[in-house]
This record gives sequence, C-alpha cells and structure tokens, in this order.
Amino acid sequence: MPLDTSQTDPRPLPPAALDARRRLEHARSSRMAQLRALDEAGRIAKDHVMSAQAEAIQQVLKEIDAAFARIDDSSYGTCQGCSRPVPAERLEILPYTRYCVACQRRATA
Repeated sequence: MPLDTSQTDPRPLPPAALDARRRLEHARSSRMAQLRALDEAGRIAKDHVMSAQAEAIQQVLKEIDAAFARIDDSSYGTCQGCSRPVPAERLEILPYTRYCVACQRRATA
C-alpha cells in the first residue's frame, strides 16, 4: 500500500522561483565573501568607512533572507508598495528588492 506523501512533500517551485533562488544564493555568497575580505583585512573596527561598508553588506544579507522567505510564501516578485508585479528586469538586477521602481522612490523619499 503506497503512502500518500502529498501533504508532507514540499511543493515544487516554478522555474521562475528556482531562477530567483539561484540569483539570491549567488548574491548571498558574494556578500559573504565581501564580509570575509573586510574581516580578514582586520580594519572593520578601526576604519569608519569599512565599518559602514560591513553594515551595508549585512543589511543586504537581511534583505536576501527576506526575499528567500517571499519565495517560500509565494509573494516574491510582488511589490510590497503597490501589489503589482515587480518587472523581471529589476529582479534580475536586484533579486532581493521588495519594491518596483516607483514605490522604491517613494519609500526612500
């Protein structure tokens, strides 16, 4: 008698989500390498510019983690400002973005 595993198996991601996950993983590994390089230089605590750079990288890493969560809950690619789809071109450039360009401008203004 076969077991019904449909409720326990995670649903497969659509190709666009798999591609987004791949871009996010690349972005995460790049940022982690940047942080390691700053840490190895040993100048983060002594240099205000390096410290600010490390903080900015850590913020992007938080945004990347949030984007992974949006993929998991199927809200990835939807603008959190206007609820419209974020253009694919924007997601290719900034795979962790939460906003379309217009809403991003309003959020930072």
